[in-house]
Amino acid sequence: MDTRQVTQNLATFFETLTPQSVSQLHTLYDAQARFKDPFNEVQGLPEIERIFRHMYVALDQPHFVITSQLVDGAQAFLTWEFRFRFKRFDTTTLQTVRGGSHVVFNEQGLVTMHRDYWDAAEELYEKLPVVGGVMRWLKKRANQ
Repeated sequence: MDTRQVTQNLATFFETLTPQSVSQLHTLYDAQARFKDPFNEVQGLPEIERIFRHMYVALDQPHFVITSQLVDGAQAFLTWEFRFRFKRFDTTTLQTVRGGSHVVFNEQGLVTMHRDYWDAAEELYEKLPVVGGVMRWLKKRANQ
């Protein structure tokens, strides 16, 4: 397995992800792969596909921009920007969430573990009406 090439294939897949291509995750992920982010912790390809399908239901024009890749042995870390517009409020402002993904590959070059790291409070909650004001107030109080 060429981990650099497998990582680049994964990065390209996510940068070009569409609602239709979610069903192609099986070409990159092991059937029993694990996925974790601040809102989900699942195992198995059907559950991982469900998360990415829901992204297109909940958000408008979601897409990833991979900003860097680090590869070491059978694992990689990708930093990214997730760009989207909300569907229910402030539908015109392009939102950006910055984060990173740690992925581990098996000998066949398939992802067995994918964990996303990003700050839900700063990158999402602060952008929401009402909740955002409370989060910014709490952050200000914590920094005093």
